[in-house]
Amino acid sequence: MRKNERVFLGVTAVIMVAVCCILGLRMLYHSDENVSGPLTPIPETKIPEEKTEAPKVAKPVEKVYVNVFFIGQNSNKEEVYRAVNREYDKDVDGSKLKFAINALVSGPTAYEKSKGVYSEVPAGTRIIAINEAPDKVIINLNSAFENGGGTDSLYKRLNQLIKTAKRNTNKPVYLYIEGNKAEVIGGEGIMITQPLNENSLDG
Repeated sequence: MRKNERVFLGVTAVIMVAVCCILGLRMLYHSDENVSGPLTPIPETKIPEEKTEAPKVAKPVEKVYVNVFFIGQNSNKEEVYRAVNREYDKDVDGSKLKFAINALVSGPTAYEKSKGVYSEVPAGTRIIAINEAPDKVIINLNSAFENGGGTDSLYKRLNQLIKTAKRNTNKPVYLYIEGNKAEVIGGEGIMITQPLNENSLDG
């Protein structure tokens, strides 16, 4: 290559480098001109956390029981009055006394029978009405309650009724048979004093 050609190429290379530098500076300068003011940082904003309430745990409902008196045996094989529990819900079952008397008339459960518990209340006994006044309670049963079984059975069923009624109310309780106040029970003529209490059969 001749000397003149090498000089020409060198000059050309210098010119191209200079042009590139000038264009680069102009672009940088042009970008700066488009900035209208100092850059201000965008304030950070925290997205509030979603509040989730802890699930409310239902308070366990305390179970309530009523006592119903049937007959069973103690450890000495002697007959005794046995108080059995019946789970009771006021909102469903209403009056505690009515619930207990209904349970008495219905008799022991199959499980209770398997444990030797029985009742002297006749199977045909039916509740005509249970009237609860502010000052007293009247339990009106049909005549099946006083029929059959003999004197011993009558005493036992009356004691079952008295114990169950007095365990489930503090009001005076009166026994009626077919709408009439009971003064003599059964063909054996058992005298009964009212209101019902633990001494009602002593006469």
